[in-house]
Amino acid sequence: MVADVRITNTGSLLELQRRLRAAGHENIRASMQRRIRRAAEPLKDDLQNTIRSLPITSGGRRTRPGGPSPTSRPLRATIAGAIRISVRVAGNPGARVWVDKGALPPDLRTAKSDMATVINTGRIRHPVFGNKRRWVQQNATPLWWDNTVRAHRGRMEREVAHVLDDVRRRLE
Repeated sequence: MVADVRITNTGSLLELQRRLRAAGHENIRASMQRRIRRAAEPLKDDLQNTIRSLPITSGGRRTRPGGPSPTSRPLRATIAGAIRISVRVAGNPGARVWVDKGALPPDLRTAKSDMATVINTGRIRHPVFGNKRRWVQQNATPLWWDNTVRAHRGRMEREVAHVLDDVRRRLE
């Protein structure tokens, strides 16, 4: 659904994938997949914590106090719960962290606003309590996703390179 993150070194991963398949080492393959997932877990956790604590302010003037949300689910917690990791060591190998559109409620899945634009600009435009004739804009910290990924990128690349070196040594 949203701007996803891919930490890959496809040349090395594709070469290792071919060697693993030829050697028939399923336990090494499973171990590699588990270790790459473990390298991506801190990024996923940090993205979830960042969205949960992201300050959102109103863009307009307020004429009367707001009321309780008409839904029982907070927006930030819902998006945080939809952040996923997938790791592949075959086909198109690599680790991917993304917001799973299928894990969002139907009203957020079909939202007309593009989630990548919301992430990059920090502007959230939505109808007031579902009233399509009255819209408001709220503002959040722009580029929260990119900044969080940037903070983890070097560590993840080093960990994945270490995993690949270990697998190469075990195959030799």
